[in-house]
Amino acid sequence: MTHAKPDAPVLRLTNTLTRSKEVFAPLDAANVRMYVCGPTVYDFAHIGNARPVIVFDVLFRLLRHVYGADHVTYVRNITDVDDKINARALRDHPGLPLNDAIALVTRTTADQFHKDVATLGNLPPTHEPRATQHIAGMVSMIETLIARGHAYVAATEEGGEVLFDTGSMPTYGQLSKRNLDDQLAGARIAVDAHKKNPGDFVLWKLSSPEEPGWDSPWGRGRPGWHIECSVMSKAHLGEVFDIHGGGLDLIFPHHENEIAQSCCAHGTSVMANYWMHNGFVQVEGRKMSKSDGNFFTIHDLLHTEVFGGRTWPGEVLRLAMLMTHYREPIDFSVRKLEEAENILTRWYRMLDQAGDVAPSTVSADLVAALADDLDTGAAVKVLQGLFSSSRLGDLVLGESALGWDFYQPESAAVALASAQFLGLMQQKPEAWLRGGDQSEQQAIAALVAERLAFLEAKNFAEADRLRGELTAMGVLLKDGKDPATGQRTTTWEVKR
Repeated sequence: MTHAKPDAPVLRLTNTLTRSKEVFAPLDAANVRMYVCGPTVYDFAHIGNARPVIVFDVLFRLLRHVYGADHVTYVRNITDVDDKINARALRDHPGLPLNDAIALVTRTTADQFHKDVATLGNLPPTHEPRATQHIAGMVSMIETLIARGHAYVAATEEGGEVLFDTGSMPTYGQLSKRNLDDQLAGARIAVDAHKKNPGDFVLWKLSSPEEPGWDSPWGRGRPGWHIECSVMSKAHLGEVFDIHGGGLDLIFPHHENEIAQSCCAHGTSVMANYWMHNGFVQVEGRKMSKSDGNFFTIHDLLHTEVFGGRTWPGEVLRLAMLMTHYREPIDFSVRKLEEAENILTRWYRMLDQAGDVAPSTVSADLVAALADDLDTGAAVKVLQGLFSSSRLGDLVLGESALGWDFYQPESAAVALASAQFLGLMQQKPEAWLRGGDQSEQQAIAALVAERLAFLEAKNFAEADRLRGELTAMGVLLKDGKDPATGQRTTTWEVKR
């Protein structure tokens, strides 16, 4: 039996199921299991979609640190069968057969998702199942639910569909704390006359000849959304596993319905022991909406000048997310991104001045902050302290310390390891600070050297002219003296 490392802190997580912070105790410490709902690949992922990917990537890293990288299984699915995908395929590729159009949409969108989340510094999950790979398992689970009296075939105008009978599960609503009787009292029964209960939801629906479909005992059709995650999680993690995560918007109906399907099909009291949900993302104080013009995809922010009139590095987007506790709402704003970028630039500048530093061990204080309900905001504050302490005492060195010429290599190595543990500071300092391609860096370096030569020759007019030219290029210059030789030196970076 593998246990947590002897020096590992006690991990506490807020469990949506109990509405309390609990000590995390895995079912099997040799295989800690986590499932997180992934994207429906009909469109590029937006910045709100990025938050659960980042949040649970940090938890994945923490679990690997505590239990060992070989003892954690992280599953994040891809939903590649959905009516939104069908609609997008018809809209974008009207000249193609629908199945070919769907394949093109899902492949293109999934590929872009992988590129975007990698740029945000996320590790790939252990498994990334696709819904279309598990249709047989869905049919089998639906058959089990029918046999156990938890599902039924209902007649609709389009034909038959299989529905889950929410009235058959006394504990339905345990996650969202919704009372089924209250839902029934306020429902419009006439609208869904084919249902036993207004809250009953679709497990299988028939497909028209033009729609994608699979053979089943109830006719050619396709699965409902909720059954997909129940089947994929069971296939890779078992009937009951440790952690299920996602955004707040998934608590009801998606996660509630997952619990209903899984528990009733397997005869278990729970589907997962710990349920974790991240808060919503607003943009500049407003809910994201295409009609309001504040809806941005990850790809938009990384590659186009649609937010704040510029593009943003993936590390900036990641740090901006990590500065707020995962359960709190976050206001995604230009000001917040600028703050995150300034912090990263300061850290990279310190690392650049420290010289050739290799990451060493992760700070115990940073791990402890994360162990307390994944408090990334506290972890970022630990990082700020680590980078500050990598310099020799400012109070002793006085003004000379402002040049950041004197470092403790051991502290800098811990600071770098801790930043990389959070998925940050994956670049070389010169790449971050100087930016641009190699030819651009060489051109800037040549101008800086030319200006330095003018200064040495006391041709201040030409030196000032070159300073102005470099400033217009967004280059920040810092003049100083080599402490060993006393000669004039100039360092530079591209303003971010």
